[in-house]
Amino acid sequence: MNIIEVFQVDKLFNGRSILKDVSFTIEEGSINGLLGPNGAGKTTMIRLLNGVINATSGTMKVVNYDPKTQGDEIRRRSGIVTESAALYHDMSAWDNLVFFSKIYNAYDPKRITHLLEQFDMVDKKDQLVGTYSTGMKKRITLAKALLHKPQLLFLDEPTNGLDPEGINDVIHLLKKVNEEEKVTIIICSHVLHQLETICDSFLFLQEGRIIDKGTRSELEERYLAEIKLLVETGLKPVDTSRYAGFQYIRKSPTQLEFTLQSKNKITPLLQGILQETWIHSCEITNRSLEALYFKIRGEDHE
Repeated sequence: MNIIEVFQVDKLFNGRSILKDVSFTIEEGSINGLLGPNGAGKTTMIRLLNGVINATSGTMKVVNYDPKTQGDEIRRRSGIVTESAALYHDMSAWDNLVFFSKIYNAYDPKRITHLLEQFDMVDKKDQLVGTYSTGMKKRITLAKALLHKPQLLFLDEPTNGLDPEGINDVIHLLKKVNEEEKVTIIICSHVLHQLETICDSFLFLQEGRIIDKGTRSELEERYLAEIKLLVETGLKPVDTSRYAGFQYIRKSPTQLEFTLQSKNKITPLLQGILQETWIHSCEITNRSLEALYFKIRGEDHE
């Protein structure tokens, strides 16, 4: 079941085209990446879906409501996390969540406690938010967005300003929220590698247009014409004369990068190497989300 349907949407600002002929659907309960460089139109798309601004043309349905005329209904059923924390720094986390829950007409101390437990912030609930690290503020901002049990969660660059540990924490929390709250999530980001393991599907936006969309496997099927397989073997150098039928580059005495025409070629290749020496690791090096993105754009960044 689709929770969002967008069809041929355009958006003009002062005569300048920001979004052009954008069409896509979002499945209920999924995690989706809306990806592209800064200025691609990601934030504008989120504002359109929430009914904050109106499309110049085209149609949209969000939880069966029209953002142009029923934006209030959509906002009651959605949560949003922007790049800025949007919290009161001179109030505690608990007081912030109580304050916003009353604004949302969703005050429930049990719900607030549950969210603090879910984000491992119970022991810090009485500290002033202004004393929090960036990662802690992100956690409370996520809790704030979930106070009213939304069906949809919009996240605009949710990992900006975080260190690697903080990024991993946010990704883990989003997976947890998706599974436990059954909320559909849309993540806007220009940092592709952070979303590789979390998103069910991806939308690539460039200069206001959707240049492609699909699941990871669908994108690989379309753009991964050949496989780059990096194989690290045992201490003994591999006798590459045995693999004259394969295209390869020797990276080091024990590392070879093979170019294969399909994944079906991987098993027989590895079986041949194992007859000669052991294998420490093997990795397909050109299947990352970033590598696929550049292929979608028609660029070669290998």
